[in-house]
Amino acid sequence: MKIFQEAVKNRRSIYKLGRDIPVLQSEIIAAVERMTKDTPSPFHMQSARVVVTMLDHHENVWNIARSELKSTLPPLKFAELEYKLNNFEAAYGTILFFESSNMIKAMQDQLPEYRDNLPGWAMQANGMLQFAIWTALEDLGLGANLQHFNPLIDQPIRQIFDLPDSWDLVAQLVFGEKLEEPEPLYKVPTGTRVKIFREI
Repeated sequence: MKIFQEAVKNRRSIYKLGRDIPVLQSEIIAAVERMTKDTPSPFHMQSARVVVTMLDHHENVWNIARSELKSTLPPLKFAELEYKLNNFEAAYGTILFFESSNMIKAMQDQLPEYRDNLPGWAMQANGMLQFAIWTALEDLGLGANLQHFNPLIDQPIRQIFDLPDSWDLVAQLVFGEKLEEPEPLYKVPTGTRVKIFREI
């Protein structure tokens, strides 16, 4: 197993994905459940919700996205986007990330002094969860990319998977077999982003 830092380094956006994955479904589920359990949240609020879709259920996600976008966008704009949608659908699965507005409201009532901050802190925690699961998938040898078609697809997604109205869609992590390697990325020198103050 890769050490944590190596898995973080190797986690990249992979857009060309297939279905001949190198792991069992049970391994994916176990990794998602473990990361969801262990990723921290403000005041241990645990407001993040996760739905794992694979194969036919995953295809339903992108059929919904295709339908909603086709009815919303001008034809030429939709045609530009359809290629990407086809690539997403060709992958093995999609992990849907939500926030429970009921949980956030309950914590706001419990901690009124932090009322205005809690939604933002919950989103930060959700981002950590997305990163943790994405990195865990990389550690399993899977490729993934993160998408944001919310709020356009929120309601039909809730309907097809029978989810509560209080679950607000935040992001969609598409995953599957790696069919390409990512292009090299330019990295801003660390010294321009990190300042260190220490005793010598």
